[in-house]
Amino acid sequence: MGTNLAGKTLLITGASRGIGKAIALRAARDGANICVAAKTERRHPVLPGTIHTAVEEINAAGGQGLAVRLDVRDEASVENAVRAATDHFGALDILVNNASAITLAGTADLPVKRFDLMFQTNVRGTYLMSRACIPHLMESANPHVLNLSPPLNLNPRWFKNHVAYTMAKYGMSMCVLGMAEEFRKAGIAFNALWPRTVIATAALNVFGGQVKPEHCRTEEIMADAAHAIFLQNARQCTGHFYLDEDVLRGTGVTDFSKYSVKPGEPLMKDLFLDG
Repeated sequence: MGTNLAGKTLLITGASRGIGKAIALRAARDGANICVAAKTERRHPVLPGTIHTAVEEINAAGGQGLAVRLDVRDEASVENAVRAATDHFGALDILVNNASAITLAGTADLPVKRFDLMFQTNVRGTYLMSRACIPHLMESANPHVLNLSPPLNLNPRWFKNHVAYTMAKYGMSMCVLGMAEEFRKAGIAFNALWPRTVIATAALNVFGGQVKPEHCRTEEIMADAAHAIFLQNARQCTGHFYLDEDVLRGTGVTDFSKYSVKPGEPLMKDLFLDG
């Protein structure tokens, strides 16, 4: 369906930093339009980047950016973000459900407030964003929805230490499973993408120092994999739970050292992957 994303319009949640921003910058190099929809409007005391600094980087990379403050937990905010993107760019071709909340805690130790945050952000937010975008995606020649969520792995190992987070993250994957079938005839692709190794983002903090950046890959591997998925024919590429490395192997990549924070160091496998 083409060799680049020139002229395509993407709406990416949580794109002010990390993997979401990396996906935006990869599309921007093709000359795409990107709506950066995220909560960070003013500089955060700890986390890097805002929706406005992300747009500056997108424009500098060759794309056209639009900053929209979004709280995926709020229905009105979701509808406003989608309206802002479609009004500004005139169309919508790709939705990336990247916004996510994580707390790796057991049942007795997890505050209810954090439980609610994960389910409202990961599950409800993904569902609301997808629902709001579908009417516009119906008008696209090659519409894609990509959820940054894992394969559905029911090994109890992935539930016992953080059942709430696992359920919330799998909720995003279940959206892929169901919506891919629901909208198969309509031609909208719904897929999931997950990293084979831990990615060096601000989310490393949740591991409490147990995961060192040098044992991770950079966000660029996820950005390149997402880009490869978006170039596929939506009618022939839906309902898949992709791993970044496998996607890129399918495009001919054999050397992944460029994605390592520190080439030569052993890499740590991400959550939810057996073997």
